[in-house]
Amino acid sequence: MMDETLRITSFPEIELFKRGKVRDVYDLKDKLLVVSTDRISCFDVVLPTGIPRKGEVLTNLSLFWFGYTKDIVLNHLITAEVNNYPVELLKYKSILKGRSMLVKKAKPIPVECIIRGYLSGSGWKEYQQSQSICGIQLPPGLKESDKLPEPIFTPSTKEDIGHDINVSQDFVEKELGKDITSQLKRLSLALYLKASAYAESKGIIIADTKFEFGLYQDKIILIDEVLTPDSSRFWPKGRYRPGQAQPSFDKQFVRDYLETLVWNKTAPGPELPEEIVLKTSEKYLQAFEMLTGEAL
Repeated sequence: MMDETLRITSFPEIELFKRGKVRDVYDLKDKLLVVSTDRISCFDVVLPTGIPRKGEVLTNLSLFWFGYTKDIVLNHLITAEVNNYPVELLKYKSILKGRSMLVKKAKPIPVECIIRGYLSGSGWKEYQQSQSICGIQLPPGLKESDKLPEPIFTPSTKEDIGHDINVSQDFVEKELGKDITSQLKRLSLALYLKASAYAESKGIIIADTKFEFGLYQDKIILIDEVLTPDSSRFWPKGRYRPGQAQPSFDKQFVRDYLETLVWNKTAPGPELPEEIVLKTSEKYLQAFEMLTGEAL
């Protein structure tokens, strides 16, 4: 099964716009083709082992959420129906089906819009040091994985290479202006509140997530992927126990395995054993099925 992963794409007739950690993006002049591969990155290193069907989960879960949240903000999706793609792409239908989308060519806004509803990850580390996250003071005595009094907007820089850096809302306002920052915060919180309430009704806690936005025809739209196991922490609601790290449906499972290795978290990353690969694939697929009610 590990041989069934798609780790890299190449379409000679089409200009490669950008090869990200997980996505290969192609330039179609007035729009972009986004292909989600089965690559997985941890600690900002793309690992040499792919995760079967991961790209399909990322694409189809994003499609679900784009539809569910379009009343809050418009998004970049044009179509994910390969038969409606430009004719020169049809010969690649078997590769593109289920893991790609045509999107509007928006100008990305250079900030990661992170919403935290629970205290985990880098937020938990920062809280232990300063009782705050990104300049937001939090109540004393909170434990790891505690639900926050209310979701908070904790943006970070968007780095192509290396780690994103947590920053304050003031920092974003200086970079982008108060108006755009205010819109980003409002939209991000609205998206999180709607999505997290829905997910909880399906048995999944969205502990935190990141959104990315772009400017298209002078309007802010939602771009990239949205509310996937790559961009969010998904916890099984029935096993939630504050005061400790939580089991998850996301790539935290792989991170936890990597933490047991002697590895300096720089490239090249280690190969993943088959057991970890298959379990991760299973977690991604399970999250998709719980949230959408459908099997891929």
